[in-house]
Amino acid sequence: MKASLLRVGNLSLLVLAALAAWLWYDMDNYLHTPLQVSPEGYVLEVPMGSHLTRILHELNQARILTKPVYLKIYARWHGLGDKIHVGEYQLTAEMTPAQLLKELHEGKVIQYSITIVEGWTFAQLIDHIKSNPYLKHTLSEYTPQAIMTALGDADMQPEGRFMADTYFYPRGLSDVDFLKRSYDAMATYLAQKWPERDVGLPVKTPYEALILASIVEKETGLAEERAMIAGVFSRRLQKRMRLQSDPTVIYGMGEQYQGNIRRRDLNADNPYNTYQRFGLPPTPIALPGRDAIDAVLHPQEGDALYFVSKGDGSHYFSATLEEHNEAVIRYQLKGRKKPFSSYKVQ
Repeated sequence: MKASLLRVGNLSLLVLAALAAWLWYDMDNYLHTPLQVSPEGYVLEVPMGSHLTRILHELNQARILTKPVYLKIYARWHGLGDKIHVGEYQLTAEMTPAQLLKELHEGKVIQYSITIVEGWTFAQLIDHIKSNPYLKHTLSEYTPQAIMTALGDADMQPEGRFMADTYFYPRGLSDVDFLKRSYDAMATYLAQKWPERDVGLPVKTPYEALILASIVEKETGLAEERAMIAGVFSRRLQKRMRLQSDPTVIYGMGEQYQGNIRRRDLNADNPYNTYQRFGLPPTPIALPGRDAIDAVLHPQEGDALYFVSKGDGSHYFSATLEEHNEAVIRYQLKGRKKPFSSYKVQ
């Protein structure tokens, strides 16, 4: 009798062991078999407060997961179910359940991008942010005062203080948090590069360097000319010559600018008219990129004090006013002599 019971017990253990082995094999096989996702993929949104059970239920209802209990067991064994990151996840036809669980635990959410373009004004930046559908818009108004207050620098003028770059972010990032990333990136870059500047520069503070970099950014058509243009402006400042930069005039005109600068615009006195006033304008006129800042901190040496657009993105550089005037007639006026800002017809 005892022998019969022992045989039955051993048989039961063998059956249980075989069943456990089969379950282990089935679970391992399932965890490493691709999800049932269409070739177009599936976007899983994990909102605040979500837990693994709810997520697995949603995927089971969507027929993407057929054996969610296996993921619960796997997550518990590996400690992957306690921390699930909020955001959007891109599920692909090649992804396995084990990979999905790992991405949920590590927070590998879908990243969107915003590119801030060198030479944009602050107003153009804010228009771009306001129209973005993936950011969370938290500001009740987008005035410079409101934005800088939200960033913790209420008395700061915002023009030029945001780094032009491409930024990646998850859906739902707030507009203020995004702007702070760009704002801090510019502050950090200036703080790093200012101590490495060339000696004898006419700019005396990082903010003055930022102002001049914004002008260089707007004046430059070819990347290789940035340091040359920065050199021209640096020498003009050192010689106490007016910068005579058209982009500063355009910025000062604001909405009055309709694509053309007239003589009366050059003669109109305002803080941004560098044809009328010496030195730098009071603020940057655009968002400069890293290369423009580097050019201002390390301008190219030379004797050129003037430059004029050749109409193909490049410029002709001159050391004397006479040579510059001839270049203006050649490249801008097509050989015709007529009055312009630095030339008077005799």
